[in-house]
Amino acid sequence: MSDERELLRRTAAIAADFVGSLDERSIWPPAGVDELRAALGGPLPDGPSDPVKVIEELSAVAERGVVAIPSGRYFGFVIGGALPAALAADWLTSTWDQNAGLVVCGPAAAVVEEVVGDWLKDLLRLPRDASFALVTGCQMAHTTCLAAARHSVLARTGWDVERDGLATAPQIRVLASAKRHSTIDRSLRLLGLGTASVTEIPADGQGRMVVGELASTLGSGEGPTIVCAQAGEVNTGSFDDLEAIADLAEAAGAWLHVDGAFGLWAAASPRLRGLIAGAERADSWATDAHKWLNVPYDCGIAFVADPKPHRAAMAVRAAYLVQDEAARDQMDWTPEFSRRARGFAVYAGLRSLGRSGVAELVERSCARATQFASVIQGLPGCEVLNQVVLNQVLFRFADDVTTDAILASVQASGEAWMSGTQWDGRSAIRLSVSNWRTTETDIDRTVAAFGAALASVSG
Repeated sequence: MSDERELLRRTAAIAADFVGSLDERSIWPPAGVDELRAALGGPLPDGPSDPVKVIEELSAVAERGVVAIPSGRYFGFVIGGALPAALAADWLTSTWDQNAGLVVCGPAAAVVEEVVGDWLKDLLRLPRDASFALVTGCQMAHTTCLAAARHSVLARTGWDVERDGLATAPQIRVLASAKRHSTIDRSLRLLGLGTASVTEIPADGQGRMVVGELASTLGSGEGPTIVCAQAGEVNTGSFDDLEAIADLAEAAGAWLHVDGAFGLWAAASPRLRGLIAGAERADSWATDAHKWLNVPYDCGIAFVADPKPHRAAMAVRAAYLVQDEAARDQMDWTPEFSRRARGFAVYAGLRSLGRSGVAELVERSCARATQFASVIQGLPGCEVLNQVVLNQVLFRFADDVTTDAILASVQASGEAWMSGTQWDGRSAIRLSVSNWRTTETDIDRTVAAFGAALASVSG
């Protein structure tokens, strides 16, 4: 036991040193995959190795290939950091090693998940009676929600999809924006609906679904229908008109699903929640806690307004399982049997911030995005392409070659990192502010990095 304690102390010290280095270390790591393969690979050792030595050697090599995602200057994709309390709770989650599938495998894991489910519904202004599931990410949150949708819309036609499958089932049509996230399509593939089930609804210049086109498309067809709306387009951060879409879906008897991977968190902010008006009328919602709640990877959340189709799509029974109908066995609501007890980190994150802290985190991130947009557009040839309504900034320079070269220069500098994209057929750069660590100084340093890159490319 003394050896185990020393191992954990040493590991904690290595972790603390890494966190302490975030302000100074390069965002992009120095080691490439060839170096890492050479250092980490080779044949499996024939015999045991000292655990402390294993951890020290692993950290010494692996850190050279670790992206500084927790840094305040990592703006790639839409990735949050890890709040201190959530990070610490995640350490305990690994230590306790609970299998959060059944109450009998971990009562504390089950109860804390019930608590965070209620807290999240309250914070995100969703129906109190909605069901929920903690899953790996928004991909599986979509899959869980759309499985419930598939059950519900087919059950209305008298079809039991869990029993009879899809081979001869009534065809489901899915109406989704041309600017939808790719995880929607992937979920439809996983659920056997296929991407051919999608009828694309045009989007406007900010990536918002054109409501008039949705209305005419809904009116021109019939049968089981799922509408997928978006709260936070991944490039621009724009929101579909959820009130109008909810009206149309309700009138057509369609299931309304909302992709709120990061945008759903606007509901936690009194200043921003107008953007999300109408979302509470949907039938299901998908979001991520490892985005704006800043818990460690991985944690997505699925919510379903009516628990019955949710449970019908996910629940499982077996003679050897110890299940209690009076308790909330988590596997009845997720696609997984065995699963990590993600609720502990979510609990710690929410409790450490409180309602006002979550709102402040969201609003501060949006303020930093606005700061970046207002300064970056002062660089010669830089154009901000989106209305900065949330935490996303989409911009580009004079032409594709210049834009790509400037982005590559900033990435290579290690001062900041964000990804490129395509918008209206042209190269663009997308910056997402989602980390609790991001300060005004981080934004200034990032703009300076772009200024230096522009000067280098122009020269």
